[in-house]
Amino acid sequence: MVVQDGLKLYKKQMWEKRLKNIPNLLAFFRVILAFLMYLFLVNRNLFEGIHPSWLDYFAALIFVIASITDFFDGFIAREFNATSKLGEILDPLADKMLVLGAFLGLLYLHRANAWAIYLILVREFFITALRISMAQEGLSVKASFTGKVKTVSQMFAIGFLLMNWPCANCLLWVAVILTLYSGYEYVKVYINAK
Repeated sequence: MVVQDGLKLYKKQMWEKRLKNIPNLLAFFRVILAFLMYLFLVNRNLFEGIHPSWLDYFAALIFVIASITDFFDGFIAREFNATSKLGEILDPLADKMLVLGAFLGLLYLHRANAWAIYLILVREFFITALRISMAQEGLSVKASFTGKVKTVSQMFAIGFLLMNWPCANCLLWVAVILTLYSGYEYVKVYINAK
């Protein structure tokens, strides 16, 4: 009986150890997908004979798959307590690489307003630096509800821009407003915590 209990405990520990790596693997996979998406957007000469609209579809598909991995790595990390120090660094880095790759590719294709992209990227870099500072000071750096809504709005805007659909730039400006507002919330939390 003791041997069986010990074996069950060992199997459970091994399962938890493997599970802890899944979010990190998904985040790393997202980094690779971000690179592939960017390749489809800016190196179209590598794909001679393929209609540009198909390259848009491939880039959009890659972006959707990467966004799904973002959802699942967060879900697994929260639900199964599979967080790690590497994941805390790799997950936001992979997210930023995906968004940055999409926005730079869209700028290259002249599909996105440069000011909108500038405002979003400046906010992203500023808040990333602020979150690092907050973490070093022992303050909570969890994403707010507005931050999650901001991310969803950016994803929708990027998807519409990649597909070159109508109203894509309107969605982009909605994402800009939500992005700046969520940045304001982070700054307010930081100031109030001081």
